[in-house]
Amino acid sequence: MARSMSNTTAAHQPKPVVKEKDRDPVAAGKRDAAFNRSASFNYFLTDKFEAGVALRGTEVKSIREGKANLKDAYGLLKDGECFLLNAHIGPFSHGNAMNHDSLRTRKLLLHRNEVRKLEGMTKQKGFTLIPTRLYFRNGRVKCEIALAKGKQEYDKRATERKREADNEAKAAVARSQRG
Repeated sequence: MARSMSNTTAAHQPKPVVKEKDRDPVAAGKRDAAFNRSASFNYFLTDKFEAGVALRGTEVKSIREGKANLKDAYGLLKDGECFLLNAHIGPFSHGNAMNHDSLRTRKLLLHRNEVRKLEGMTKQKGFTLIPTRLYFRNGRVKCEIALAKGKQEYDKRATERKREADNEAKAAVARSQRG
């Protein structure tokens, strides 16, 4: 005897593909964790170096949250090692009593020949080390430090005039293309 087909099931349909949640752009290395905007205004930046930063776990998590600030930070060479001073990394939001000190001195990890080159350059009058940005590369925090020479007041005014002229030129081009 033939079976009744009253309880038919629908044809097998594949489940819709759920896109995996994208990683945070800072943690993925697509965007800088911190950027020193005042560096290019206050200094002439020459050579740039990529350095690793010796950090604690809560500091890395705070940087991923975007709590890093390089505004008043600078680099220091001492005994053949390079250090990052005054870089503010805020306390981790889910930290406990063992949270890090936000303004502690952090060691920069550079090759010996890079440190020698930096020592030679910073001994020249007026040169210093300024961190320009903090970012992730392959899950590790990197700091871009630049060899910098301080700008005088008239240099800063000239930079500002040039920036305004460029912005006005861009606006004029945009107006002419629209109209």
